[in-house]
This record gives sequence, structure tokens and C-alpha cells, in this order.
Amino acid sequence: MIKLEHVSKSYTAGIPALNDVSLDIEEGEFVFIVGDSGSGKSTLLNLMGGLDTADSGSIKIDGTDIVGMSEKDLSKFRRNTFGFIYQFYNLVSDLNVYENVEVCHWLGDKSIKIDDILDRVGMAEHKKKFPDELSGGMQQRVSIARAIAKNPKILFCDEPTGALDYKSAHDVLEVIEDIHKKSNTTIIIVTHNIAIADMSDHIIEIRDGVVALDQHNDKVL
Repeated sequence: MIKLEHVSKSYTAGIPALNDVSLDIEEGEFVFIVGDSGSGKSTLLNLMGGLDTADSGSIKIDGTDIVGMSEKDLSKFRRNTFGFIYQFYNLVSDLNVYENVEVCHWLGDKSIKIDDILDRVGMAEHKKKFPDELSGGMQQRVSIARAIAKNPKILFCDEPTGALDYKSAHDVLEVIEDIHKKSNTTIIIVTHNIAIADMSDHIIEIRDGVVALDQHNDKVL
């Protein structure tokens, strides 16, 4: 599903954020990318998700190399292939729960019914509420629903529990895990918290811009 070969990326002063990274992620895997702040893990996610451009190397998504794509083609590819969940929910404040999900629902050709999505994430009874009427955990559930509305092949999650308390974070991770169990969606979660990575079946650790660990595991952490 995802294949990186010799991918490098530098920002200011030529300091590498990623240095000669190669890895493979199979279709349907539940992957955690872990590492300390500044290790390069979010850069890796942004490159795989087509939100940033590699300096060198290739990034193949389902056989398509997105490195060197025009912005127009890349934007269309992202829309048809990826869903994104971030640490901050980025909900539209003057739209209710149903309407926030509806925004992304129409972007896909194989979108899921909105009511079904809201039921899946436990927000069906709150669909007419507005973001300021919801807790942080509930808002993140809405952002998850929005991300999966168009039924993406790959779901990228960048620190999805970073702004939540322990209980809310646990609940949100259970929702994401349940989505994985009930679909063939490839899910990639970036986090600095290695303690929660035992939920995954594939863990990648980034350290100082290189792959320090690339392990398929059986809940061994």
C-alpha cells in the first residue's frame, strides 16, 4: 500500500528532518509511528500524506509515486485516497455535528452514510449540537467521523489524542481501533507516546530523522 525508498527531507540550513528513509506499509495495517518531539515522525506522515514534498527518493501509494506530482494532481489524489485526523479538531464552529461531517462526505465517490458514520463513532445522538456544546473527546470523535466520511483507503492521524485527558484519549483510540477492525482501512498514527503503541500490529520508530525500529509485532511492547 505504501512504499518509501531512500526518502530524504531537509528544512532550514540543510539540516535533515528525514535522512534516507525506506519502509513498507501493507494494506489494512494498523501502524504507529513513534518518536520524540523533533524526531521527524510528523514530517514522515506529511510526506506520505502528500502534504509536503520530499527532496529525494520515491513515495509510492498503491503503486503511484506521489513525488514529483503536480499540485493539482496531488490534491486530487489526496482527496480520493486519504483521510486526516489532527491533534486539534478544526471543526467549523457555525456548523452542527452532522453538517461538519457532511462537508467531507461529498468529496468521495464511495462515501458512507452520515448517520451510519455518526453511529459508528458514538455521536448519533449529538448530531444537531454545535462544537462549543461538545467536550474535547466528543469533538475529536466528530473529526474522526469527518475524516472517514469519504471512506478513504488510508487514514493518517497526527497526535490524535495529544489535546485530550487520559480517559478521553483512551476512548478516542478505541474508536479508531474499532474502525480498523471493521474496515480494510490502513491506519497510521503518529504519536510521541510509545506506551499506547501496543495497540498496533506494526510499529515504526523515528529517531533523529532515521528509522530506528521497523517491527511487525504481536502486541509485544
